[in-house]
Amino acid sequence: MSDFGINEVKWAATVSARAMVGLEQELNDADAKLGDGDTGGMLARVIGALDGATIAADADLGAAFSTYARAAATATGSSLGTLFATALMTFAKETKGRSSAPITELGPMLGKARDTMMARGGAKLGDKTVLDGLDAVAAALEGISGGSDARNKAAAAALVALDEYRGKPNKIGRARMFADATIGMDDPGMLAFAKLCGALAQD
Repeated sequence: MSDFGINEVKWAATVSARAMVGLEQELNDADAKLGDGDTGGMLARVIGALDGATIAADADLGAAFSTYARAAATATGSSLGTLFATALMTFAKETKGRSSAPITELGPMLGKARDTMMARGGAKLGDKTVLDGLDAVAAALEGISGGSDARNKAAAAALVALDEYRGKPNKIGRARMFADATIGMDDPGMLAFAKLCGALAQD
């Protein structure tokens, strides 16, 4: 497979929603060490909303991503939902009017999503957030044209980033208050991203 379309996007939402059944508590536990302990619950609601969203029969890929963005924005009032919606709207703009897109565009699209999320949320690379995992995956997907290869490369890159940043302190959000005490801990957002990338690669 060298392209991805609505069916592939729906598949990713379904696989992610299924994975969240087992991940929700693990992510809540990771977040409880650094924040409110609700990352798993919020993410489960957002991804569940995506999986349950109704895509119009005549929708193009951009319209499908727009529908998902609205679902993410209304699923939770959290910053997580807002950032999720921001990334999906970036994807919607990049695929507007198209029934499918080449997988070679996925890395650059993730890079643009990363940049819009940074602009919206105020975090920067190196702060030990999901953005660092997203950045690693975007780089790993440059030039990749096969679906299976892309999923495997994404899973590996997200895991490497998670391992790398575990030894660094969180620099933004509530977790920054714990400063060096966060060294040795996984950022919940990065952990979630790595686990979901892994789920997509294994399915």
